[in-house]
Amino acid sequence: MNNIQKPSLMLVDGMALLFRAFYATAVSGQFMINSKGIPTNGIHGFVKHLFTAVSSFKPTHLAVCWDMGSKTFRTELFDAYKGNRGEAPVELIPQFDLVKEVVASFDIPNIGLEGYEADDCIGTIANQTKEYAHVSILTGDQDILQLLDESISVILLKKGYGNYHVHTPQTFWEEKGITPRQMIDLKALMGDPSDNYPGVKGIGEKTALKLLQEFDHVEGIIANLDQLSKSNKTKIEQDLEMLHLSRRLAEIKCDVPVSCTLEEAGLRIEKEKALNKLMELELRGVQRLLPLDEAYVS
Repeated sequence: MNNIQKPSLMLVDGMALLFRAFYATAVSGQFMINSKGIPTNGIHGFVKHLFTAVSSFKPTHLAVCWDMGSKTFRTELFDAYKGNRGEAPVELIPQFDLVKEVVASFDIPNIGLEGYEADDCIGTIANQTKEYAHVSILTGDQDILQLLDESISVILLKKGYGNYHVHTPQTFWEEKGITPRQMIDLKALMGDPSDNYPGVKGIGEKTALKLLQEFDHVEGIIANLDQLSKSNKTKIEQDLEMLHLSRRLAEIKCDVPVSCTLEEAGLRIEKEKALNKLMELELRGVQRLLPLDEAYVS
């Protein structure tokens, strides 16, 4: 019998961690400006989130995925996509590049591709590696739950450090009563205020879930419009075009031209290189979080 344990790959939504860390301290104005005048609060919290999760879930492999600018194929499809988001705060801007330098100093791959979001890179790599590794995705964003399957779990960050809600297809079913893939149709129907697309006006989560439990997907609902209440039928007919567009916006692309082999993502930290980078940025207090035990250090 084959008892060899599968490797475990943790894919990290870099922006989700960086933004969460930045805003947690920015509220009270604690930007942690170093002697070069550079704010480091986001990077500091990012490193803390990253290695708290490594310590909790003990992945053998790790990669971080990033958004590469605000223009993507989704903004080409729909001008207003994420159009409700303001400019990044001035204190955060220098931290975008520096946080990637810090990740590189840990010999962890930084992955991103112009025209796509981090989620698309995560979805692509998760699908490439799930046959031979257990994949977990660390994020604060529920959109990624559509990727759940028997080999892919999602670790949602909760408030503070080290608090998580771990999702599997089973927990998702228990919570929503639909499958992870149906989440794409759910968002198509109800829209997503945080990504700024409307779905079908007047249809909220409760109605959307009920329709999906009955008709499986958007196509099933459209094929059975005559069975719907007059009000829901009218709403869908009036917003049919937006329903189809919202579905395309909601679906994470899993065929993006990016890749990451397990060999590249092996978690092996070169102690001196990592500590030098942290010292250069004057990131105090996070060294002790680095997984510098035998398993992770070269």
